[in-house]
Amino acid sequence: MKNNYDIKYNEILKQIGDHAKIVLATSHNDRVSARKMSFIIKEGLFYFQTDITFHKYQDIQANKNVALCIDNIQIEGICKEIGHPLDHQDFCHDFKTHFLSSYENYSHLKNERLFVIKPTFIQRWNYIDESPIIEQLYINEEKYYEKQYLK
Repeated sequence: MKNNYDIKYNEILKQIGDHAKIVLATSHNDRVSARKMSFIIKEGLFYFQTDITFHKYQDIQANKNVALCIDNIQIEGICKEIGHPLDHQDFCHDFKTHFLSSYENYSHLKNERLFVIKPTFIQRWNYIDESPIIEQLYINEEKYYEKQYLK
C-alpha cells in the first residue's frame, strides 16, 4: 500500500505531465532571474536545454540550486549539466515530439547543453472542501506535509 507521500508525489507529477513550459529561476551573486523554458519530464526528473553563452548557463555553473514554477506548483532542485542534447536520444525523441520548432532550431547547435534537475522540495497550493491548503513534499526524506492556509 502506498503512503501519503507516494500518492501526492505521483499526483503532482501527473498534474505536470511528461512535458511542459515551466518558469526556471536561477541566481548568482545576489542576482535572480527567471524565464520560461521547454521541459521534458521523465521519472521525476526535469530536462531542458540551453546555450552555453546564455546568462542562465553562467548562473547554473556558479549555483546549481534552481527553482521551477508551473501553475500552482513550486519546485526547488539541483541542476546538473549532462552533455549535448544530441547525445541523449530519449530526450531528443521526446523534445522533437513536443517542441519540434525548438528541436529543429536549437538542439543541433554546438553550444547547446542538456541539463537535468532533480527536485529536492515541491510545494503545491490546493483546496480541500473549498479551504486553501499548502502541500509540501521533501523529496530526499520522502516526507509529505499538509497545512491549512488560514485566511
